[in-house]
Amino acid sequence: MTSTENKNIRQDSVSGYAPVNGLNMYYEIHGKGMPLVLIHGAGSTIQTTFGRVLHSFAKERQVIAVELQGHGHTPDIDRPETFEQDADDVAAVLKYLKIENADFLGFSNGGNAAMQIAMRRPALVRKIILASTFFKREGLYQQFWESLGPATLKDMPQLLKEAYNKVAPDSNDLIKMFEKDKQRMMGFKDWKAEDIRAIHAPALIIVGDQDVIRPEHAVEMYRLLPHARLSIIPGAHGGYIGEITTGMENSKLPDLTVSMIEEFLNEPGPKTN
Repeated sequence: MTSTENKNIRQDSVSGYAPVNGLNMYYEIHGKGMPLVLIHGAGSTIQTTFGRVLHSFAKERQVIAVELQGHGHTPDIDRPETFEQDADDVAAVLKYLKIENADFLGFSNGGNAAMQIAMRRPALVRKIILASTFFKREGLYQQFWESLGPATLKDMPQLLKEAYNKVAPDSNDLIKMFEKDKQRMMGFKDWKAEDIRAIHAPALIIVGDQDVIRPEHAVEMYRLLPHARLSIIPGAHGGYIGEITTGMENSKLPDLTVSMIEEFLNEPGPKTN
């Protein structure tokens, strides 16, 4: 494991790059204990999605945070983005780090990657937290799709652009990340309900009541997953974890969310026959 200097992480933390699937994938490790893997959202970095809550989790756990293809420190390569590929990349990083079982917290598109990990590599997953995520197009409000189609790089939140430019190996690749993120969403095909139902890892679904995800969709996921819990929290997309574009970094809601997730992770798992 190689460590590198990074001013955004604490002195007792480690960061490095894992050579996986043709990608040099950036990761950070904070704290000790049961591994909790953090998977950020589209257009984001570890810090923009999880900066408000990461070190709270690391008080009791080994937090492993990754940056996906073309995001943050991780360079892009010549292949499209897919949630399946993200899942395989994250699983490969954990194999590189010799992690055989972990909990997963995925936010937004990171939640889609977490679901794919649970589908494709169930033995790797102890519990999953699916924060503001979806499995079919109607899970998002129609206005989301209508605004995404004509969107250009100028529509990307400025805070996310600035965060990317601070850490990316080549800031000229910002447009590549934006276009690949957009293409993946525009081409998204609904996943089958039976594939969601086949996820047997205990799951906590979190959504904001003013999210881009419809609360009815969160309830639908809750009904499909065999061992699921559901929390609908006041606020917008990611406000409950203090995601950087929400202006909620100083709110007490992220602390409440951390406590709720910790309680879920500390609960005994479901009984099996």
